[in-house]
Formats: sequence, structure tokens, C-alpha cells
Amino acid sequence: MAAYQLRKIVKIDLGLFVSPEIFNNRNVLWRASWYVVNALFFSNSLLGLMPSSVKARLLRMFGATVGYGFVCKPRTSFKYPWFLEIGNNVWIGERAWIDNPCQVKIRSNVCISQGVYICTGNHDWNDRNFKFFGQPIEIGEGAWVTAFQVLGPGSIIPAHHVVLSSGTSHGTT
Repeated sequence: MAAYQLRKIVKIDLGLFVSPEIFNNRNVLWRASWYVVNALFFSNSLLGLMPSSVKARLLRMFGATVGYGFVCKPRTSFKYPWFLEIGNNVWIGERAWIDNPCQVKIRSNVCISQGVYICTGNHDWNDRNFKFFGQPIEIGEGAWVTAFQVLGPGSIIPAHHVVLSSGTSHGTT
């Protein structure tokens, strides 16, 4: 049995695609500076071992709101920290990727496990020009996003809930 779904879509001409304007985005120099910092100190296996408190300061320098008790493992990636709000005692696991061309709010006491992909933007596959859209994501207080889950645009995870694969039977209900 396939682990994916197939849907028929309109014929797309990617040659017609126009790069989107991201509302309230920073200028190209700011973004380029962030990409270098992200590559060196977050995505990197060795420099990514620096203390989470330093990573929190770097995120704040680039416009993120980050509470106390932040834990960020190596080999993580953050697209735009200026669209990121992180509460207190948040854990971000290895290889987590926050791909956020718009707002992501992670409330306090949240665990984002390894390999989680959080994406606030996508393209309309029913639009011949493959139009881009973005919708914010919010992860409620005390939530847990288990390993290798994907949260798409507009996802809202209620407080004290776990996001897990169907068929997973760990824990109690």
C-alpha cells in the first residue's frame, strides 16, 4: 500500500512562475546575512554543537522572540527568524526545519522532535502559474510534535496535544 496520495492537477507551466513578494520580509542583505549564520551555527554539524543559549541570542539578533530554557540541537534550520515566536522551555530536535515565509508561534513547553518539517508556505497546484501562498502555524502550550512529522500551512496544534503518525500506539490516551 502506498504511503502517499495522488491527485490530478491542472497543467502547470513553471516558466510563468513569478517569485512571490513576502509581506514584511527583510531586505536581501539581511536575508543573506541570516543564511550565513543559519548555515554556520544551526545547520552545521560541528558549530551546531554550540550552547543553545548562544543560538537563542542569534535568533533574537535576527528578530525572533525566544523565551528562556530554549534547547536547539545541531543540524536544524530556520528560514526567517523575524517570523518566529518561541515560548519558554521549547526543545527543537536535530534536523528539524522551520520553513516559514510567514509567522510560526511555538508556545511554551513544546517539543519539536528530530526531523520535523514546519512549512508555512506552498504553491497552488490548481493555478497554472503555481501561485505561492502562506498561512501562519501555531503550536499550543505543552504540545509535542513527534519525529519526522510535517506541519503544513495553517496548521494549529492545540495545547497539550501530540502530533504523531497514524498507527502509533505509544503513550496513553
